[in-house]
Amino acid sequence: MMQNPYVLLAATTLFWAGNAIAGKLAVGHVSPMFLTAMRWGLVLAILAIAGRREIVRDWAVLRDRKWYLLAMGAIGFTLFSVALYSALLYTSATNVSIEQGAIPLLVFILSYLLFGTRSSAAQIAGFLLSFTGIVVTATHGEVKRLLELDVNFGDALMIVAIFTYGFYTAALRRKPQLNWMSLMVALCAGAVLGALPFVWAEAAAGALILPDARGWAVIAYIVLFPSLLAQIMYIKGVELIGANRAGLFINLLPIWGALLAVTILGEDFETYHAVALALVLSGVLIAEYDGRRNATPLP
Repeated sequence: MMQNPYVLLAATTLFWAGNAIAGKLAVGHVSPMFLTAMRWGLVLAILAIAGRREIVRDWAVLRDRKWYLLAMGAIGFTLFSVALYSALLYTSATNVSIEQGAIPLLVFILSYLLFGTRSSAAQIAGFLLSFTGIVVTATHGEVKRLLELDVNFGDALMIVAIFTYGFYTAALRRKPQLNWMSLMVALCAGAVLGALPFVWAEAAAGALILPDARGWAVIAYIVLFPSLLAQIMYIKGVELIGANRAGLFINLLPIWGALLAVTILGEDFETYHAVALALVLSGVLIAEYDGRRNATPLP
């Protein structure tokens, strides 16, 4: 399974969609900045113990690339988490899941601006088809409602979040060759260091909420699934098929988010959800078929 990029990336987006649901459930039970710090602090502790041999073996590379790795952790892990969990104070988990669907477009753009990576016509078509599914989800099947949407503070925060993760995804291609645990430890170290100023500001503003029972349950889920398993799977998926193709799978987030909202929050599954699911999956399949065809040399 760890060599199948489709299984890896589909599971990754499922766990990330659960992250938005968990973040919504955390409102009032643990504050966003403390949640972010606990998330990456616990992941760092677990991986530092489990991967101590790999860290020693990779220490020379970690030392040489420390600033890049710490910066990637602060950008991709801390800033994204802070913006997402803060956004959930003001907007719905469904909105957050839908808005994350814009990340593949930013990956295309940033990969081109940073590295000159070209996207094929089929990949762009696949993205547009998937993005149409996102619009259908966002408007509840009434696309004309798109003109009436108001952007609140939570949605503005999610714009910040998707820009940071789009940059992280594109820039991850420059990561050094490391054991995955060594890489995650370095990224999590950057995430923890990046989270400390946010926790201090939250406490200074009187907004710090220490976790209660539900808060700890949310933290446990977020540490195990969106943080540990999903990040490992995503790094491996990018390594196997590249940032552009891996980024396209983020279009599945709105669909997983809707399904989890139905299961956990009791929302209804409407016809437009089925239509959006078909559009998103079709877009992923088109782009993936083209990516595999171009990646395989002709005999």
